Amino acid sequence: MFLRQLTYLLALDRFHHFSRAAEACGVSQPALSAGIRQLEAELGITIIQRNRRFYGLTAEGERVLAWARQTLAALDGLRQEAALAQDVAGGSLAIGVIPAAIQVVPLLLERFRAVVPALHVEVKICSSRDMVHLLREHTLQLGLMYLDQVPVDSPFETSALYAEVPVLAAAKSMPLPAAKTIEWKDIAAVPLCLFTTEMRSRQLVDAGFRNAGVKPTILLETNALELLHAELLSGRLASILPVAALPERVGPEGLQTRRIGPSASPDVGLVRLDQSNGTALLERVWSVVRALKLDDIYMP
Repeated sequence: MFLRQLTYLLALDRFHHFSRAAEACGVSQPALSAGIRQLEAELGITIIQRNRRFYGLTAEGERVLAWARQTLAALDGLRQEAALAQDVAGGSLAIGVIPAAIQVVPLLLERFRAVVPALHVEVKICSSRDMVHLLREHTLQLGLMYLDQVPVDSPFETSALYAEVPVLAAAKSMPLPAAKTIEWKDIAAVPLCLFTTEMRSRQLVDAGFRNAGVKPTILLETNALELLHAELLSGRLASILPVAALPERVGPEGLQTRRIGPSASPDVGLVRLDQSNGTALLERVWSVVRALKLDDIYMP
């Protein structure tokens, strides 16, 4: 069995198309098809459903795919170990991040590169649920997410970074209640742009209004943080966001914020698979994570 055949299988699962999978692997379509057939012959099972087109994996193929992911992830770890043995300054890391914590990423990367200067990082924005799935599949090595979304009794190790603090934010031109801390009922008439309802930080906002017995004035809902920032900076709408999701660049007029009470403050932190044989790179980065506490930074 060749490792390249496992790579072909992962590419097929990703693209669901023989030609695009072959292009991603840098081989011809006949070479990729032959490699998959050779893998099937060696294992004595049918891995993919096909005629002239790719129709998906068989049940046996799904099990082989899971095994292939683990094998190639282990191989990547071995390669990183070898690279670190020669040069401890580099390596690659894939990190998943929830939209509400995106502004934390530059600080994390700064701390990581202090101990691994040539670190290459791929950052993927995704939900907590998708992040857990990608961590299990070894597609991600770290996830920045709500820690109460980590499945109970799961094979994950966590490290809290800060307790999320929601604030009402608006351009300085928009009239807001004067007090630095306000209640949910004080916001009911303020025109808002918010995350969509499937997102955890929006669910916390909805719970705040519901517990206060008031209905908010919501004029825009989106899963794109950039659009919320644009509306805030334009002065058209206010928003309720975690402090860690506020825009860094707030324009010449800046933003005004009000803390909201009472509010839920779930912990946000980093998550990884709990592995006894983690790579030297991941162990080095995790040692940085364990020393980080950001509550002082992400408080209004």
